[in-house]
Amino acid sequence: MRIQVITVGSTGSVAPYTGLAHRLLADGHTVEIVTHAKFAPMVTCCGLRMEPLEADPFEALIGAHRHANGGAKGAAHPSGAPRSLQLQTLKSLRSLVRSTEQAMLSLVDAILAAVDPKADLILLSTIAASIGAAIARYHGIPTMGVFLQPDVPTAEFAPCTMAWHGPGRTNRLRGHAANALVDTLYRTANRAVHARLGVDHRSAHRLRGVRERNQWPIWHGYSPWVVPRPADWRHGLHVAGYWWPHECPNWQPPTLVEDFLAAGPPPVLIGFGSMMPGDPEELGQIAAQALRRAGLRGVVQSGWAGLSVVDDDVITVGEIPHSWLMPQTAAVVHHAGAGTTAAGLRAGVPAVPVPVMTDQPWWAARLVQLGVSAEALPCNELTAARLADALTRATQDCALSRNAAAAAVRLAHEDGAGAVARAVAALG
Repeated sequence: MRIQVITVGSTGSVAPYTGLAHRLLADGHTVEIVTHAKFAPMVTCCGLRMEPLEADPFEALIGAHRHANGGAKGAAHPSGAPRSLQLQTLKSLRSLVRSTEQAMLSLVDAILAAVDPKADLILLSTIAASIGAAIARYHGIPTMGVFLQPDVPTAEFAPCTMAWHGPGRTNRLRGHAANALVDTLYRTANRAVHARLGVDHRSAHRLRGVRERNQWPIWHGYSPWVVPRPADWRHGLHVAGYWWPHECPNWQPPTLVEDFLAAGPPPVLIGFGSMMPGDPEELGQIAAQALRRAGLRGVVQSGWAGLSVVDDDVITVGEIPHSWLMPQTAAVVHHAGAGTTAAGLRAGVPAVPVPVMTDQPWWAARLVQLGVSAEALPCNELTAARLADALTRATQDCALSRNAAAAAVRLAHEDGAGAVARAVAALG
């Protein structure tokens, strides 16, 4: 089959699909990943074809989220907040909504140009699904969802864009409300894609309803042990297991990092990936002070935030595969994005989640519930003292280490990419 995999977003929204695409390639399919041009090295080093998207609004969008969250932080208690602060928060949220709408709109022409009308199947990530499904339907191409987060409402847990809540009927209401908000953010893009195609406009909300009634298949790329499949989900919704990023065969670890790892006990890894959680200098100082207080060595990943820490027993590094680095650490401090959460569980080391936005508090809560993390530290409440205490517990609590090691054993027996590959084979 001729298959396109369309995914957009940050590094964590792209890397897992290299593993899924590579599995499909190994099964004899012709596979092409459609994503942002800056990820070409990640995709092509795996031997995969790539169709680059010109539009890449997500670095700016993450920055807009950061500014909005900063305003919301000050308005946690509106009754006591100054009126000027409340107005500033409202403006920040309005700006965030506009930025998100524009981000989705900028993807329309890029995805329109990238879709191959001769494709036999298109696999769509969460963010690309609404736009990609409309274009694929126009060309008569079958589609499947390949999502990294749960998307369909359930009574068993709250939607991943909200705080975690255990089983309860109100969770379904929360889920429908979350999806309604998402559909609103796609409103402008949805109108544009129908206009470009010259077909009658149907709202994103209505199209979501059509997909549900038609039992559109969605495969979720996370472990059923981490988030079990809800009993009240409809037919066609599957929890496949993680599909891990494919490792570039030509990659070699930097000598600096190898030498540092060999020179002492396992360090703590601190990194926030594609997040820009605040002033990088201040965040670097917090990291350095926390490591000194806890008496630990550290590897700090610069990431999109541009972190840089110069201190005794600390090095700063660029991009390094999690599958190589994390298992050699004593604990991992991260933003609890879906991909990084998965990598930490696979590595079998305790986590100190520092969630920043969207689904990250939800995944952070799951890490605590699974017993691989003692607590989540919200980014806007992070201090050197709190981080030092969390690091001390993460590296000294034997229960956390046992639970983390057991999680890695569980995940090693799962084959998420294989589950999707078998479903694709059944279509052919």
